[in-house]
Amino acid sequence: MRLSLSLRTQLSIIFAGTTILLILIFGGVYGERSIKQVEVEIGNSLSESAYLMENNLDQYMWSRYGETIMLSSLSDIRQLEDPDEIESMLNQTQATFPSFSWIGLTDRDGTVVASTDSILKGVDISERPVYLEALEKTFIGDVHEAVLLADLLPNPTGEEMKFVDISTPIYDDNDDFIGVLATHLSWEWVEEVEASMLDSLKNRDSIEFLIVSKIDDVVILGPDDLLGKRLNLESIELARTGQNGSIIETWPDDKEYVTGYMMENGYKEYPGLGWTILVRQPVEVAYAPTKELMMFFLISGLIFVLLFAVIGWFLAERLTSPLKNIAGAADRLRLGEFVQIPLYRGTSELETLSLSLRKLVSDLTHTESALVEMKEVANRDELTGLANRYALDYYLREFIQKHQTATVLYIDLDGFKKINDTMGHNAGDELLIQVAERLKKIVREGEMISRVGGDEFIVVLPVGKGDLANRGKIVGEKIISSINKPYSLDGQSASVSCSIGAAFWEASGSINIEETIRTADEALYAAKREGKNRIHMYGY
Repeated sequence: MRLSLSLRTQLSIIFAGTTILLILIFGGVYGERSIKQVEVEIGNSLSESAYLMENNLDQYMWSRYGETIMLSSLSDIRQLEDPDEIESMLNQTQATFPSFSWIGLTDRDGTVVASTDSILKGVDISERPVYLEALEKTFIGDVHEAVLLADLLPNPTGEEMKFVDISTPIYDDNDDFIGVLATHLSWEWVEEVEASMLDSLKNRDSIEFLIVSKIDDVVILGPDDLLGKRLNLESIELARTGQNGSIIETWPDDKEYVTGYMMENGYKEYPGLGWTILVRQPVEVAYAPTKELMMFFLISGLIFVLLFAVIGWFLAERLTSPLKNIAGAADRLRLGEFVQIPLYRGTSELETLSLSLRKLVSDLTHTESALVEMKEVANRDELTGLANRYALDYYLREFIQKHQTATVLYIDLDGFKKINDTMGHNAGDELLIQVAERLKKIVREGEMISRVGGDEFIVVLPVGKGDLANRGKIVGEKIISSINKPYSLDGQSASVSCSIGAAFWEASGSINIEETIRTADEALYAAKREGKNRIHMYGY
């Protein structure tokens, strides 16, 4: 005997089941995608923090490096005629730049002849690295504990004193070696940089910055329980390959952390000490927002299941016949709902109608999928897979409806024609593909990158009004740094650089977004005229 259920019960079951199915499909696909996107953003944030920390450290050390070189070039220093006058000059330098804990000048034999506050004056430091390593060229030493200065310098905290050495040889007017200018930088400045970085991330819990020395992989800045200990982490190995990114890895305390990494590699003339910068956050803390997102999907799904079951229960009173039921399903399809046309057997007319409508819906679905696929192909550059000019124009039409400000970067490769001429067009195509992959790693979600010419690309960055120039400069410098790295083309190594023009668009301004792109193109040519391999920001 066939079980017979009321129409109201059947419809309630159909609605609830359909809703559950939709939640499983769309919740599984889009929910997982949203969670992955949140996780990627968290990793990118830690990666960017490591990059900013590295940039701050390098620029600070570059400044002290330059000040030491400048001080060594002064005529009073090079003549060694008046130690008292030299000592006064050194004291004044220390007062101006307090990060120099000690500055001393030795004679050619390594005896200190003048120093700040006369500390170590007359002492032979010829066996110390700060003298020995600077006999022929400028020396920058890794962080180390105080030896001779431990009991001579003020130490209010009582903690072990640490320094970074910068020293340089001194030559007289005849280019004869006459001594060494030696400096000790206090380690406190690094802790101040760390504190400023943590302050900028105060809305993020449990974030820690670490600096790992190139020597023996020892932690020289970080949590107290890790100071002086050797770390063997994948993130350190990745950083030393020149990469900047983030991974999830297990640390010596057997806890998992999201770890951003970056290798300190110098700035301008300052060669760098090869420190590895790590920024870590416990996984359970970093991914707390993803748990909240999962809970939101679960609660929302339950609400929708109950809601659609109740809707089906009440709608059954109005659906008095199979024909009306088919019509209702057809109406819901027309409105965009994902429902199945009911199949009725026993009445040939209803069976034929329901089967025909099912086939029609299936055909329309396949047609729509084909149209979506064709549209996707039309919007993509065939070689690189990036958006093409048509996709860029479509993006800009929607962009100006949602945003008020933007930074536009116009990118052109320097030396691309030479690659084509010397290695062939196949190598040139492969180069463009590799350039596109590097650009994709730099551009964030919601930002646009498109190929608009042979070796020309356009990046559109939606940013706040107060961040127009800063965001454009950061992204532009990342692009230049990435593109400058070598390429492997048909087993051969090749290099190109790029020039970038930047312009800024504001909805309240007098020029539209298309004119802004032309302005960025003009700025690009200005960058070319200035020597290439740089970014020129229009109006700055």
